[in-house]
Amino acid sequence: MTSNDTAVLRVAGRPVGRYVTRPELPARLSPRPYLHPVTTLAGTAVTELAPADHAHHLGVGVAVPDVEGFNFWGGRTYVRDQGPTELDNHGSQRHIAFQLRDPDGFVEELRWVSPGGELLRERRTVAATELTDQAWVLDLTFSLTNVTASPLSIGSPATNGRPGAAYGGFFWRARKESTAPEVFTAGADGEEKVHGRPADWLALRGGTWTLVFAGATEQTRRDPWFVRTEEYPGVGSSLAYDARVPLPPGETVVRRVVTVVADGRLDRDTAASLVRKAVSP
Repeated sequence: MTSNDTAVLRVAGRPVGRYVTRPELPARLSPRPYLHPVTTLAGTAVTELAPADHAHHLGVGVAVPDVEGFNFWGGRTYVRDQGPTELDNHGSQRHIAFQLRDPDGFVEELRWVSPGGELLRERRTVAATELTDQAWVLDLTFSLTNVTASPLSIGSPATNGRPGAAYGGFFWRARKESTAPEVFTAGADGEEKVHGRPADWLALRGGTWTLVFAGATEQTRRDPWFVRTEEYPGVGSSLAYDARVPLPPGETVVRRVVTVVADGRLDRDTAASLVRKAVSP
């Protein structure tokens, strides 16, 4: 299937995603495993890796800008009353092993390590499933467990004083094209109307492709969406939107996001129908 450092996801025999477990990246990018390129069934790439506008955006993955003050997102850290600041506080996510690895997915164990030691242990489950002849589903679950003897908390620039910047958790850096993608939910259109709000699903529509994101658990659906279209195309589920997430010793936080990866420009009804099929038990 792959070397020990990569996994290739396949749907109906076609490669649709490459998962890199041990990327060689500078510390300030908060090195971590990522999926890139992710493609539609027709082969259109729908991710970007380390683009010039945000070198720390790494395809699809899990990234958190503030775990007890340590940066697992990459780039500068937002400091209250000071703004984005270069700090020597970057952590890294280190692949331990695959518990399971098949052509259509894997279960992975990771260590989240700060300069002072391991803070979190993660179990990440990724599955790729065919939905139609023009769409497939990427199903990603992550669970983060505090392995220290002290309470930890997860934050974001928003919880540190930067309104509207509650990024952190699941994040998808999408393909940048000459025209910004459109974004919509079941009841709203445009970045201003959908950013920072919860929705059962959210669609990002590019020139020849559409991504439809949905929380697959009740807790995940309560998290507002982080959305960018004009500055850059990216969608994430906000783990720490308006308050820090406490994580006592031994406790675990779990989120699950499913993403429909489709060829073509889906309308609202089609997007809703595919999501219902993707998240049905």
